[in-house]
Amino acid sequence: MQAATKPRVAVIGLGSMGYGMAQSLRNAGFDVTGCGAATPAEAAARADIVVSVVVNAAQTETILFGDGGVAETLAPGAVFVSSATMDPDVARRLAQKLEATGRHYLDAPISGGAQRAAQGELTILASGSAAAFARARPALDAMAAKLYELGDAAGQGAAFKMINQLLAGVHIAAASEAIAFAAKQGLDIRKVYEVITASAGNSWMFENRMPHVLDGDYTPRSAVDIFVKDLGIIQDMARTAKFPVPVSAAALQMFLMTSASGMGRDDDASVARMYAQVTGTTLPGDKT
Repeated sequence: MQAATKPRVAVIGLGSMGYGMAQSLRNAGFDVTGCGAATPAEAAARADIVVSVVVNAAQTETILFGDGGVAETLAPGAVFVSSATMDPDVARRLAQKLEATGRHYLDAPISGGAQRAAQGELTILASGSAAAFARARPALDAMAAKLYELGDAAGQGAAFKMINQLLAGVHIAAASEAIAFAAKQGLDIRKVYEVITASAGNSWMFENRMPHVLDGDYTPRSAVDIFVKDLGIIQDMARTAKFPVPVSAAALQMFLMTSASGMGRDDDASVARMYAQVTGTTLPGDKT
């Protein structure tokens, strides 16, 4: 008896995350087209599943409905898996527009970083119709160690991701403030890292990002401007809901100042460098 053929997958957006996701799909035996192809429409023409791993809602909409977009060629019944972080209202609008054409839309933001993407060990926060999940599940299983099914309509996955981004941005800003303040006090910041990671003040972001500061290495794993975008979306959502978010608003200002200082494309731990520059504090890797 012949084994069932795996769905054909197109991955659009071959940055550090998208490339890793394409790798994990190839490793799982899928026929994968990258974009790579001349246009999203060309990539989607052969695909049962399109996985979009671009930066934001505007790029997602262009990939779907712009000239040479996926909607020109995606087969009826195929599924578009959107992994960009975006306002939940935008996710709902894009889903409604695509689903009106007889295709499926899965709202599926991701978390985990490039290494986990390449290993097929992402966390995926997904919402959409039962049909969208059924179509996308083979690819989701190949890309994710944890798949959270968060609702039967687009927007829920995006909303969960924004709560994660609120916390992540605040924790990075707080960790950066703390490590730079420790340096200003003349403390051995490697010893500070050792103590804090064994104490109640620790966070996942402190433990993950502050080694970048200790090594003076700001090669971007996740860039400052990502949190300028995401914390900005949170402010927009909060204003619409008339819900106060003063802590994340303060964190946004720290990322904005870091970006304005010329570090927008550097690693998001560069917020510590911004604190150091403003206060005349020396951190590892400083040339002065």
